[in-house]
Amino acid sequence: MKVFRTTGAGGPEVLSLDERSDLTPGPAELLVRVRATALNRADLLQLKGQYAPPPDASPDVPGLEYAGEVLAVGPRVRRFHPGDRVMGLVGGGAWAEQLTVHEREALPMPEGMDFTDAAALPEAYLTAFDALVLQGGMRLGETVLVHAVASGVGSAAALLCRAMGVRVVGTGRNAPKLARTREWGVERTVLVDGTPPRFAEAVREASGGRGADLALDLVGGDYVPETLEALAPQGRALLVGLVAGNKTQVNLGTILMKRLHITGTVLRSRPLEEKIALTQAAERHLLPLFRSGALRPVIDAVWPIKDIRNALMRMASNETVGKVVLRWS
Repeated sequence: MKVFRTTGAGGPEVLSLDERSDLTPGPAELLVRVRATALNRADLLQLKGQYAPPPDASPDVPGLEYAGEVLAVGPRVRRFHPGDRVMGLVGGGAWAEQLTVHEREALPMPEGMDFTDAAALPEAYLTAFDALVLQGGMRLGETVLVHAVASGVGSAAALLCRAMGVRVVGTGRNAPKLARTREWGVERTVLVDGTPPRFAEAVREASGGRGADLALDLVGGDYVPETLEALAPQGRALLVGLVAGNKTQVNLGTILMKRLHITGTVLRSRPLEEKIALTQAAERHLLPLFRSGALRPVIDAVWPIKDIRNALMRMASNETVGKVVLRWS
């Protein structure tokens, strides 16, 4: 099988296309022929040597999500059969023609969906669903603040909010990208163009003076203190990303006086049991929404995987709206 592997720390230039032996599934695993995968910010960090994969993932083949077809199954597998079309998240290894995954971590692809659309779903929607619904307790009628709302996870979060009857206030640093977010139900956007960022007042105005009930922070850094100011009393903040940095200063008095709840969360390094629980919850609650059309992939571009270096540069440019998808020919 062909794989794109890292040859050292750096940018897209450190990737090499190599041949490796075909894989064999374990007792409870699927062997999947990867037809499409998608890019994530974590991939850029891994290339730079700043985000090590978990111990059970391929150390030199990045890639966190896939869509493909089952080639073979282990003797204990009961849910899937060869030929089934599946998608899902992995700790690494999706930039390869084949991967193995525990059968209970795989999701059946929605009927009628093609591989490139399916590859854009797992990371964005499972991250948003886990943070907003399972951990954040998002409820009908609330106001949710979503940073980087034109990103892959941001767009998925906005569509999920719309499907659940939740008002969204979205932030971003690119006006044309923010304008696109109305396509997926973002009622109010805030262009962040200064340092430190300022958006709390606009969020309060959009929520009738109350503030956001829940915030999905995909940025971190100096966005955090302003996010806390933008929250309503007893508001909840979910910290998911740190693209603006992993350090900041906050007013602890704001947390005390508002009785705020702050939760940090990651998916990649979770134990297998927790990943299975999330996958099963997503199968119950998200797949019906994909089948009905209430949720859909938001794709910036689809590239042949042979052009992965250019695709990575496209993502690093911060000009993307939604996901960058790669397809194997």
